[in-house]
Order: sequence, then structure tokens, then C-alpha cells
Amino acid sequence: MLAQVGRDVPIVRAMPNTGIALGNSMTCLATLSDREDVVARVRSIFDSVGKTLVIREEQMVPATALCACGIAFFLRAVRAASQGGIEIGFHPEEALMMAAQTALGAASLVLERGTHPEREIDSVTTPRGCTIAGLNHMEHRGFSSALIRGIVTSSEKAAVLYAGKS
Repeated sequence: MLAQVGRDVPIVRAMPNTGIALGNSMTCLATLSDREDVVARVRSIFDSVGKTLVIREEQMVPATALCACGIAFFLRAVRAASQGGIEIGFHPEEALMMAAQTALGAASLVLERGTHPEREIDSVTTPRGCTIAGLNHMEHRGFSSALIRGIVTSSEKAAVLYAGKS
């Protein structure tokens, strides 16, 4: 808290992401203040432009990697999927729209149903089917591992940047 004109002013730190431009931000809030009314007011502001989660201050660096950098990671996945779509015969504009809408649908399943991604994956995966073949191919090439390591690397870099070191 900072003293201003003889009184304590609660500070709430916010980390939105660029999805805020379309009302789809994932915003993380942190504060050392115990003023629940202030946190509730700030949260209501950011809830109007997406989802909001109150976290501990020490989680803000990892939140930067997962939510702010994460936009780029998921966009890269959409780009890669669209390139795959081009390779299998779709025009670039069609492939991009199909990939982006599919990503939106996948995220919506998790958010709106409240299910784990693996449950949704299981619902479209059949024995000896094309989904499991593609999933296994991507996993053998390190898909999940690469995404996890990218998030961890971004978090480590963010910690250095926040500490004022480069």
C-alpha cells in the first residue's frame, strides 16, 4: 500500500492479455491489500472484458507466461493448423478460418462445459481412428513437451525482465 494524502491507497496489479480488444481477455489480478471491496470493484471492471482470476502476487510472473505470452503460443498453433489445412487441399483463407474456429470451439468446450481437455479429446478419439493417429504423431514429435517448455521458458525470462535484468 502507498500512503497518499495521509491515507492508504490499495493497489491491485492487473495482467490482461490482448484478447481484451474483443472482450475475451484472461486477466489476472494480485494485491497485497485486504480490502475485498476494492478487489471486487477492480474484478468487475476486468470481468466486463473477459475472464478474471485473483492470484497471489508471486504468481504474476507465471501468469504473464501462460496468459499474455500464451496468446502468441495459441496463435502459432492456429497458424500451424492452417498450414496443415493448406497442405491437405484448402485455400489459405479457408484453412485459417477453419483452424481458428476449431480452436475457438475447443476452448469453448473446456470453458463452457467445465471439462478437462482429455475428456473432450476422448469424445472424438476412436480406436484405430484418424484422431488418435494424428495425436500420437504430434506427441512423438514433442508437441505437448514443446508447449510446456515454451511456457516455462517464457516464465523464466519474464522473471528476469521483472527483476530488471536482461
